[in-house]
Amino acid sequence: MIKSLKIIGSALLATSLLVGGMALAAGAKQPVGKVSIQEKQFGLILGGSTGSGTLRFHGKKYPFKLKGLSAGANVGISKMSAVGAVYDLKRISDFPGTYTKFESSIALGGGVGGLHLKNEHGVIMNLRSRTKGLDLNIGNMSGITITME
Repeated sequence: MIKSLKIIGSALLATSLLVGGMALAAGAKQPVGKVSIQEKQFGLILGGSTGSGTLRFHGKKYPFKLKGLSAGANVGISKMSAVGAVYDLKRISDFPGTYTKFESSIALGGGVGGLHLKNEHGVIMNLRSRTKGLDLNIGNMSGITITME
């Protein structure tokens, strides 16, 4: 019982640190859009992912597709859904591109995590995610390429 409480306490502490850290990372910037993503992740040595999502920007919805790759030890198959805010997007043409980890990311027990990504046009996505399935990723390099539909 005490061991379970310690685990739950650690997870709650990590979650609060993650949320606080992401809020500080965004600084005083205001989000200019929102994204929602559905992604399937798979891996054996090299990991990959495919999926789709929707960007809400200036009152319009823009569908997009994504593909990802991570190098390192990857094993498993999982489904991930994420939602988050978009920063520093001035034109819709700046949204597609290759996004890489901008700062830290974290994944907690139960499949809850967060990720801070930035593309070559300076667009930032601050995502909160949920994962179902088995996914062990000890990759040291990862990126997501987004294309507009």
